[in-house]
Amino acid sequence: GFVFQFYNLIPTLTARENVEIATQICRNPMNPDEALQLMGLGHRSNHFPAQLSGGEQQRVAIARALAKNPKLLLCDEPTGALDYTTGKAILKLLQDISRKQQMTVVIITHNQAIASMADRIVHIKSGSIAYCKKNPDALPVDKIEW
Repeated sequence: GFVFQFYNLIPTLTARENVEIATQICRNPMNPDEALQLMGLGHRSNHFPAQLSGGEQQRVAIARALAKNPKLLLCDEPTGALDYTTGKAILKLLQDISRKQQMTVVIITHNQAIASMADRIVHIKSGSIAYCKKNPDALPVDKIEW
């Protein structure tokens, strides 16, 4: 699954329809309503993207990726367009999903503080891997500050 930095939701589709469209191209998808519920958006499923906050739009984008039941979730700057509080809430959702569903979540970010929540850190410099290390002391998101 892939979560874009900018939500890339289809503006003429509801939150549910944005998630449902992704389930039509994969085997064994999650029910779109279940994916939205997992993101705390069950009550917003009939809203269009313009009727949702930035954080809600990002959660719809994550629900869309999760509905495909991926083994790997790639997130490109998932907090980049969000305020501090909403960004932390999104990171908490991603960390919880990773733990509960035993899914590998890769977060691409320029925010060094976020690395402290990771089980493994890969630092890329000038297009090459500068280092890769395990993080035995991964922090819960609520302990991270930036």
